[in-house]
Amino acid sequence: MDNINISQAVIQRLPRYYRYLGELNDEGVSRISSRELSELMHVTASQIRADLNHFGGFGQVGYGYNVRNLYDEIGKILGLDENHKLVVIGAGHLGQALSNYVNFERRGFHIMGIFDIDPDLVGKKIRDVYVSPMNELESFIRNNDVDIAVLTIPKTSAVEVAKTLVNCGIKAIWNFAHVDLPVPYDVIVENVHLSESLMRLSYNIKR
Repeated sequence: MDNINISQAVIQRLPRYYRYLGELNDEGVSRISSRELSELMHVTASQIRADLNHFGGFGQVGYGYNVRNLYDEIGKILGLDENHKLVVIGAGHLGQALSNYVNFERRGFHIMGIFDIDPDLVGKKIRDVYVSPMNELESFIRNNDVDIAVLTIPKTSAVEVAKTLVNCGIKAIWNFAHVDLPVPYDVIVENVHLSESLMRLSYNIKR
């Protein structure tokens, strides 16, 4: 599987499969066919089979999919069987909301530190983590083996902060700043542009 180029479209659908399978597992459903899953998710059964076949298929003819096993396997594919250490840069409203989101820990994402330049925010406790000043960021990342950074800061400072993060060894950035980050090819950036989502919604309403 590691040597196969999986399309981003397939990868983007995996978390949705994972969510639906988790709900089915919680409801006590032990097995499900691709047709039944397609009816729940409004995705064709052939699309589901094609997506899962990239990773080995997992289904059995005449039986379908074992819900718990498929849920666990997709979790492994997504890397959710590993623990990830995060820092949040920016302790404003969005940074605080993300830091308070308990499902991160359930998925193996642990917020180790929160940082901000605002002296009124430094020292504030968000859940069990105190907001630290930005001048402590580099040493904190290096001393705590942090691998993911979350950027919830204005775009005017995001590029410079991203450079610092890369220099500290960060390999993945979850970027909520409205700016594209110029980072090396081996640093993964997941951009979340909230206004773009609203614009797509506006377009679809107009149609």
